[in-house]
Amino acid sequence: MSAKNVALLDYGSGNLHSAARALARTGANVEVTSDHKVALAADGLVVPGVGAFDACMKGLRAVGGEKIIGTRLAGGRPVLGICVGMQVLFERGVEHGVETEGCGEWPGTVARLDAPVLPHMGWNTVEAPVDSVLFSGLDADTRFYFVHSYAAQVWELPEPERIAPPKLTWAEHGVKFLAAVENGPLSATQFHPEKSGDAGAALLRNWVGSL
Repeated sequence: MSAKNVALLDYGSGNLHSAARALARTGANVEVTSDHKVALAADGLVVPGVGAFDACMKGLRAVGGEKIIGTRLAGGRPVLGICVGMQVLFERGVEHGVETEGCGEWPGTVARLDAPVLPHMGWNTVEAPVDSVLFSGLDADTRFYFVHSYAAQVWELPEPERIAPPKLTWAEHGVKFLAAVENGPLSATQFHPEKSGDAGAALLRNWVGSL
């Protein structure tokens, strides 16, 4: 079987080098790019992200990243968002009283966690559905590495009638929040698989293997 081609979207935000290395270890051919043709042609697109929601959206729009994501999804082409790359897939983000419009692939708001200690930084377990593709083969006590103060805490997309419902993975830090979503061709993780050791490597292998 030939190696999958994965485009890692470069829009000025994200752990590009560590993410590229982690993806390459799965056996994929990885290209860091903001070129629309390359990003659209790849078997899979990864959207990283660190920092503020507003800054990430500005960087994303500067390279037409939201259009790349939308075009790929319209054609059923897989996309994986990581950390703020997951957050920007929602309708809006609210940070320090500033509301920013996101990509709008999912309804809902990314908001500050109500927790005694922020950021939520370090290792945490997640509650994944038994039929998850991303978490296939991983034990319930597996830990992943998080660094964030904001997250989507409610899933607002109505339950579909004729297609498979989304697979939602939850974690808790003060409150429950979405740790990962698998929704047709669009998947995302709030944690950093590229920083999550063997567990993160297994998750990335599962995603690349599904392309």
